[in-house]
Amino acid sequence: MIVGSLNHVVLTVNDLAKSRAFYERLLPALGYRLLYEQAGSFAYRGADGLKLYFTQAPPENVGATFDRYRVGLNHLAFNAPDRAFVDDVQKKLESWGVKVLDHAAEYPQYEPGYYAVFFLDPDGMKIEVVHV
Repeated sequence: MIVGSLNHVVLTVNDLAKSRAFYERLLPALGYRLLYEQAGSFAYRGADGLKLYFTQAPPENVGATFDRYRVGLNHLAFNAPDRAFVDDVQKKLESWGVKVLDHAAEYPQYEPGYYAVFFLDPDGMKIEVVHV
């Protein structure tokens, strides 16, 4: 454990089954393994120990839309070992019918050598896979 490193992130989703179908393809491709699955939630653990928990929104909140410009989380970014990995992720996303916002390219406005692809999850949350 590294002091101050993230332990986990919990994401509340509109449709747990739809999110499960999306993340069970994406996360293993990024080195994550299923940690558990139970009624109303599931979780994955990354090679670095970071855990991602997904939980079903309560009925009164189902249908709420994600807005990355509101206070709170803007997006999630996952590290990639090299540019070819980012390119491969983009190919997988396209084959899965995932909406790609910004295609794999260099984004020097973030930092030199920043190479990433940006896309949306089923709830419209922006996700990024990046190599620097």
